[in-house]
Amino acid sequence: MVSDSSAGTVRRQPSIFLPHGGGPCFFMDWPVGRNPWLRMGDFLRRLLQGLPERPKAILVVSGHWEEAAFTVNTGESPPLLFDYYGFPAHTYQLRYPAPGAPGLARRVRHLLQEAGLPSQENDSRGFDHGVFVPFLLMDPDARIPVLQVSLQQDLDPGLHIAAGRALAGLRDEGVLIIGSGMSFHNMRGFGGGFEAASERFDAWLNDAVTEPDPQRRAEALSRWAQAADARACHPREEHLLPLMVVAGAAAGDPGRRIFQDRIPNVTVSAFQFG
Repeated sequence: MVSDSSAGTVRRQPSIFLPHGGGPCFFMDWPVGRNPWLRMGDFLRRLLQGLPERPKAILVVSGHWEEAAFTVNTGESPPLLFDYYGFPAHTYQLRYPAPGAPGLARRVRHLLQEAGLPSQENDSRGFDHGVFVPFLLMDPDARIPVLQVSLQQDLDPGLHIAAGRALAGLRDEGVLIIGSGMSFHNMRGFGGGFEAASERFDAWLNDAVTEPDPQRRAEALSRWAQAADARACHPREEHLLPLMVVAGAAAGDPGRRIFQDRIPNVTVSAFQFG
């Protein structure tokens, strides 16, 4: 699918839900052969290579930003928000000087308001680690403009699907829409005992994402908490809700799993629409 632009034609970008790991995990000094995040890091490094073309901008919703209304970051050069604790000193020296996208932010607010969804703006917040940690692997030169949009703090899955629907047209304007979270996010689970639960929930999640009918897909995802082992895998859903935005932005495009791994003993996946 293409759309006209002043620069010619723009190929439709997909919408992608990706796992962003744990804290600055990709930048830790792991012993040889002991890095549980190795395959995920390789996946993130290759992610942009599979796109139809280089995005004009990236709109990202992270599981680490919640506000009373969907909030857009209007800063021209957002700093970094080191919202992780107890890691080695060098992980607080990371830099990701990607430009912001204030023009896109205004367009996003307009689209949300047209859809009847509350929105607001913030011109000072930095990119949290759900953005800069994976993006340092995806776009290490930090040249693609990035717009971060918050979750809505009520964590209503249907509301986040609706937000994605409102923003779906941006994909035809060269904007890559990314949901940055984790398909499994129970910190106790990474210590063991949740292997089977994570497998069952991941299988359910894959079935929901690959449902070809967009309405049935949305209905399934909006009822995610009723799935087997859902609350065992997500005691709180902030790391799953970026998937709802991405699925809403999919419109009629099919979904598929594009990555799966055991980290270190629970199943984690990434999904793409379009």
